[in-house]
Amino acid sequence: MQGLDWLSLFVRWFHVIAGVAWIGASFYFIWLDNSLRTPPEWKQKKGIKGDLWAIHGGGFYEVAKYAYGPEKIPPTLHWFKWEAYSTWLSGFALLIIVYYFGASAYLIDPSVNTITPQTAVLSGLGIIFGGLAVYELACRSPLSKSPRLFAVFLVTLICFVSWLSAQLFSGRGAYIHVGALVGTIMVANVFLNIMPNQRKMVAAVAAKNNIDPSWGASAKLRSVHNNYLTLPLLFIMISNHYPMTYQHPQNWVVLIVIMALSAWIRHYFNLKHQDVKKPAILVSGAMGMLLLAIWVSMPVNSDSTIAEQSNAQAHMAETRPLQNTTQQQVHQLINTHCTGCHATVPTDDIFKVAPLGVKFDSWEDIERYSGQIYRRTAVSKDMPFMNKTGMTDVEREQIASWYLGRH
Repeated sequence: MQGLDWLSLFVRWFHVIAGVAWIGASFYFIWLDNSLRTPPEWKQKKGIKGDLWAIHGGGFYEVAKYAYGPEKIPPTLHWFKWEAYSTWLSGFALLIIVYYFGASAYLIDPSVNTITPQTAVLSGLGIIFGGLAVYELACRSPLSKSPRLFAVFLVTLICFVSWLSAQLFSGRGAYIHVGALVGTIMVANVFLNIMPNQRKMVAAVAAKNNIDPSWGASAKLRSVHNNYLTLPLLFIMISNHYPMTYQHPQNWVVLIVIMALSAWIRHYFNLKHQDVKKPAILVSGAMGMLLLAIWVSMPVNSDSTIAEQSNAQAHMAETRPLQNTTQQQVHQLINTHCTGCHATVPTDDIFKVAPLGVKFDSWEDIERYSGQIYRRTAVSKDMPFMNKTGMTDVEREQIASWYLGRH
C-alpha cells in the first residue's frame, strides 16, 4: 500500500508541475494575443499585423505576429503541446491510482448510490469520453458557428454531467469526474484541432500556398474555450480540501455556480488585456461568491431534516443530556469512529498512515484537534471518511455539545 502512496505522490507532483507549465503558457498566449496592437507602417509592409513591447528579467522584448507567416520557416520553431499532453496523461494516471484503484473508498458513497466498483469505473469512463464525443460533435456541427448558442450548449452539457455525476458517485468522485471531462475536452482541443491546424499552416507557409482562414479561426475558438475553462478546472483540482462544497446536499449546483463565477471573473481579465476595463465584473463575481458562501453555510430547513433533528434530540434527552457529554464519552466516540485512520498505527484497510499526520492517540491530541473534529464530524459531516464506521446524528450532536460547551 505504501508503494501505491509513493506512486500517487510522484504522479500528483508531476501533474501539478505539468499543469503549471500548461496553464502558464495558455494564460501568456491569451494575454499576448489580446495585447497586440497595430504596428507601424514599415512593419505592416513586412506582413506583421500586430506587435508589442515588453520588459522582463532585465531586458526588452519585441513580439510580432504575422498575418500570413515569415518569408522562410525558421529552423527552430517552438511548439506548445507537451505541456497539455503531459498534464492530461499524469492527471488520468492519478484518477486511476486514487479513484479507480480505490473506488470503494473514494468513488462510491453508499448513501448516494450502491454500485459496484466495476460499475463505478465504467460509469466514470463513460462520462469522460462520452462527454468528449458529444462536445467534439457539437464543435464540428453548425452550432459552432454561433458563439452564443455554443456557449449555451456547453453550459448545458456541464450542468447535466455535474448532476449525473452527483447521482452516481461520492461528492469528491462527482467533482473529480466533472474536472476530468473538462480537462479531457481541453487537451482534446489541442490534440484534435489546434495542433493539426497549426501543422497545416506551417506546411502552407513553407510551400508558399494560401492559408485557409478557417484553420486559424477554428484553433482560436478552441483556445478561447480552453481559456474560459481553466479557472473552473483549477477549482476542481483543489475542491477535495473543502468538504462544505462537495458534501452539500446540492453539491452539483454548488459546483456549477463556482464554475460559472470563475469563468465570469476570467472574462474580466480577457477584456482588460484589450484595454476594456469593467470592474463591475469583478464586483459581481465577488458578490456571487459571497452569496454562495452564505447559502452553502445556511442550515437545511426541510421538514424531514427538522423531524430527524427533533427525533435525535429527543433520543439524546432520554439517554444522556447534551450538556452532560463527558470526556470519557467523547474519547470513546473518537476511538470508535476516528482512530482507525488517525493513529500512529492505523487499522483501516485503506489508510496505513494517518491522513495529514493527524493522530488521536491521546486525550491531549483530541483536545489539540478539537476544532477540526467538531467541524468535520458535526458541521460538514464528511468525517468519518465516507462514514465507514456508521457515525449517527446523535453521536455527531454529542461531539458538537462537548466542543461548544468548552468554547
